[in-house]
Amino acid sequence: MIAVVAELNIFPIKSAGAVPVTESELTAQGLRHDRAFMLVRPSGRHLSQREVRRLALLRPAYDGVKLTVHAPAAAVPLVHEEVDGPAWDVTVHRRPCQGIDQGDEAASWFTAVLGVPCRLVRFTGTRPTRLGDGTLTFADGYPVSVLSAESLDDLNRRVDVALPMSRFRPNIVLRGLGAYGEDGVVGLRGGGAEIELVRPCGRCVIINVDQETAERGPAPLRALGRYRTGRFRDEQGIMFGRLGVPRVPGFLRVGDRLTAERGPDADTG
Repeated sequence: MIAVVAELNIFPIKSAGAVPVTESELTAQGLRHDRAFMLVRPSGRHLSQREVRRLALLRPAYDGVKLTVHAPAAAVPLVHEEVDGPAWDVTVHRRPCQGIDQGDEAASWFTAVLGVPCRLVRFTGTRPTRLGDGTLTFADGYPVSVLSAESLDDLNRRVDVALPMSRFRPNIVLRGLGAYGEDGVVGLRGGGAEIELVRPCGRCVIINVDQETAERGPAPLRALGRYRTGRFRDEQGIMFGRLGVPRVPGFLRVGDRLTAERGPDADTG
């Protein structure tokens, strides 16, 4: 089966806004620069839209050296050149990892914009995936998230107001698999790259946050809950999309045709 890359999205700061790109290098840790930074409480616990919805309004850009962040509440953007230093012990969903603190100026800017004490850290060290023997930066559990455009089309037929793809924050959006076709896909190949899709993506309340306004509503999570039942729901949430581990690095571009390998028991729901 062939799927076309419809969108590529990078999130330089965990839980902040997306950077849509037309091409990206796929590394062992996901798309280059994805979740390279994270905001943490003074305790080291990661900050997310679950508790601070205004994170959605941050618009970062990162070139590997300089991080620029715009925010509606800031008179001037943050322009920050990454710094090195000692590694801090931080956590993502109680799982330990490490980040390099990016200094008082960045911490003061984010604290003022978000209204909560926080500091910016840059990923360092290694961090294993939950399954699949992969490695990742500050993403929740896996380096790559994948969603089919047709799956969103089907969801939008079930809600009163159509939802944009940005609600679901995927790295890779595919078209051509059909609604929920990704449920049965175990691998993607193209652009010299290979990705193994190792588990469904469990959804949480963040998909209820409008990524343009930071307002919260029940629409997508409630709607998904009405029909994504049985094996499409577990302790990690209601399943919508897939999570993957890169197996072979390469480059991905919008418009690329990827070969989608279906599992032996593939079906959709």
